[in-house]
Amino acid sequence: MLKVSFIRKNKEKVLLGLEKRNFRNIHLIDEILILDEKKKITQKVLNKILEKENYISRKIGKILTLEKENWEKIDSLKEKSSFLKTNKKNVNIKLKKIIQILEKKLHDIPNIPDKKVKKIFEKDDILFQEGKTHCETKNPLPHWELSKKFCLFDLNLGTKICGSGFSVYIGKAAKLQRSLIQYFLDKNIQASYKEYSLPYLINEKSGYATGQIPDKKNQMYFIEKDRFYLIPTGEIPIMNCYQDKIFSEKDLPIKATTYTSCFRRESGSYGSKVRGLNRLHQFEKVEIIQITTKDSSFYYLEEMILHVKNILKSLKLPFRLIRLMGPDLGFSSSMTYDFEVYSIAQKKWLEVSSISNCTNFQSNRLNLKYKNIKGHIELCHTLNGSSLALPRIMAALLENNQTKNKINIPKVLVPYTEFDHIN
Repeated sequence: MLKVSFIRKNKEKVLLGLEKRNFRNIHLIDEILILDEKKKITQKVLNKILEKENYISRKIGKILTLEKENWEKIDSLKEKSSFLKTNKKNVNIKLKKIIQILEKKLHDIPNIPDKKVKKIFEKDDILFQEGKTHCETKNPLPHWELSKKFCLFDLNLGTKICGSGFSVYIGKAAKLQRSLIQYFLDKNIQASYKEYSLPYLINEKSGYATGQIPDKKNQMYFIEKDRFYLIPTGEIPIMNCYQDKIFSEKDLPIKATTYTSCFRRESGSYGSKVRGLNRLHQFEKVEIIQITTKDSSFYYLEEMILHVKNILKSLKLPFRLIRLMGPDLGFSSSMTYDFEVYSIAQKKWLEVSSISNCTNFQSNRLNLKYKNIKGHIELCHTLNGSSLALPRIMAALLENNQTKNKINIPKVLVPYTEFDHIN
């Protein structure tokens, strides 16, 4: 969440950033500043009432000490005190209402994009592309056709159990997915990320703390009886492990990883664009996060990008890296990079990882701080990334490694799968 002091001091920067995002409710900025002025004025009125109350209280005490029988003066002062209490109550109600409206409007303002982030009308910011985009088979099958041929997963069975947008993995495909999860976790742990096993349910406060609520509230599954949400990403529970923490600068960065199922309503496109595993309501994902100082976050963002890049290279998948434009950024992100792998059969790029620097936006909501070497308290910067999301990695692996009679398994996964092909 942006602080009002930051908005006031950097109003032009904030407006330009929101314009870059194609944010439509620019009027909220002026409304926030006006409400903040009202808050300050009302707080001053309240402070004066409190001062008068304290003065009367001291005066009554003095009279009782020096003029024990002067009940007329005491009654007069008590009458004034009673009037002040009523006035204080009314001013307090007014102040709370102003604060409530102000906070609600602040909740609707996204993070400001970094200066490197481009506008919507500019070209895709493709930073690099690696790997061969070829397949041994002349007419490669898409993964949903491969699934029928090799009995890999069953979307109809998922629909029968729950509804459309759910999949059941079978046999070697189930083990391949489990192997990918373990491989990603092992790579993350080797890179000094501490593993967490976390709840898949969160309360509203946790969703708010990382920025998914209220922005993505309608895309999240809600359990009304208990007022819990199913997580759309492992970022939420893992980041909330650090809520209300104050670190020493020497303890940063904090690096953590987790594997979770993720649940999303995924409203949007339908039909051929989302066939097979391209978009599911439930999918598996391995997440990494970092908590850093304000001056080092973009260095560690590059480190996270290199880490995911090396995992994709080890899988021998063709991939590219894109820096997202303003309107495509997540609510909490200041800068986001997407890794996409190439689907040889679908002839298109599939997003498999988003890596974001949220600067101090989430930390402000999480109350997540650090004490710098000078002893000053600063807000941390938070970063998160998929390392990696499973369904589209699975789709690309199946399609890009198919031959006429089998699907080859990348060498790095064979120790995990204990088979080198699916036939």
